[in-house]
Amino acid sequence: MTIWLNQTQKLLRQNNWPQAKRFLAKKGLELLPCLIDSHVHFRTPGSEYKENWRSAARAMLNGGIPAVIDMPNNSPSIVDKKTLNQKIKLINRQLALPIKYFLYLGATTAKLPDKNLKNKVAGLKVYVGSSTGNLLVDKAEQLEKIFKAWPGLLAFHAEDEELIKVREKKFRRLKGAVKHSEIRNNEVAVRTLKKIIALAQKYNRRVYICHVSTAKEIKIIKKAKARGLKIYAEVTPHHLFLNTDDYKKWKNFIKVNPPVRTKKDNQALWRALADGTIDVLATDHAPHLPKEKKQAYAKAPSGIPEIDTVLPLMLNAVKNKRITLKKLIKLMHNNPIKIFRLKGLKKYGTIVDLNLRKKVLKKNLKTKCGWTPYEGRELTGWPVATILNNKIYKINNK
Repeated sequence: MTIWLNQTQKLLRQNNWPQAKRFLAKKGLELLPCLIDSHVHFRTPGSEYKENWRSAARAMLNGGIPAVIDMPNNSPSIVDKKTLNQKIKLINRQLALPIKYFLYLGATTAKLPDKNLKNKVAGLKVYVGSSTGNLLVDKAEQLEKIFKAWPGLLAFHAEDEELIKVREKKFRRLKGAVKHSEIRNNEVAVRTLKKIIALAQKYNRRVYICHVSTAKEIKIIKKAKARGLKIYAEVTPHHLFLNTDDYKKWKNFIKVNPPVRTKKDNQALWRALADGTIDVLATDHAPHLPKEKKQAYAKAPSGIPEIDTVLPLMLNAVKNKRITLKKLIKLMHNNPIKIFRLKGLKKYGTIVDLNLRKKVLKKNLKTKCGWTPYEGRELTGWPVATILNNKIYKINNK
């Protein structure tokens, strides 16, 4: 940890955090810069019964994540200046903690995105495959128009809607949540990824691929980067730590878009973290109530809550030498700041205890939905304090 210890001292010199110095007197504690979860769904407006910014901010503090970028697939969808400003007002009304947040604008077929909003949002989110909400841009000519119209970062939910519908019919008789990984198979992701990369090259655009989940996608992205294209790749904890074997226990609770994959895909994603093909680690925090997840497959919504647990999961991976702490900081701090061109994060940070060992328990979660597929996992490495706007908030780790 010598390399990071030097960074800890640098952070202390740059900020007036006397409380942090007292915390760090304990052996095993480290001060990390502002960790950013670049992909969350905090359900405001429209679905505050699942999560709102009051509960989500408490979950952020609890998980040691001071900053987030929230997605636009709300109700109503965030697609223009009016809906964006309405959402900002709602968020500020709900917030009781000084967390840092940024927002996406959503792409729609009804009208082209307002390029004047480019500097007011982290990027434009384009759903090429259906997911929660009604945002969907699945026709080639529509995609091309968006590439022409939007000069900023383009972020993609890259699944092929046409192929999803074909495979839904093919696997309609298959029972249980496992069919989700059959319907939205590797080819569903790969087919759309290839289209996006071709358009990125044609229009010289910066492109961010959300929740990369397969070994095949990694190969394609690696080749695109080698050609000098501005392609950035994101991976989620559930695509690193969960796979199709986990359907047996968790059923619809791990139904997510894109779906969990095989162990081989898990391994390919870990290798891509190590070699730099993956640029960002983000949760795709998507809370739904347990009663919703317990419905039949067709009715159960897709999404997994992870804002409380992402940092302990990854610190445990550091402990097990699957990733270095320096690499984790790059994935959740340096790279998001560079890719999304974020500012105003110097007064935010996290203090972690690299030796603290305890189990993930739903009673300790702060997300409103109150469950996690990592329930019962014993992890080493937990946040003990979160720094928000220069104020240190101690985390209860009992």
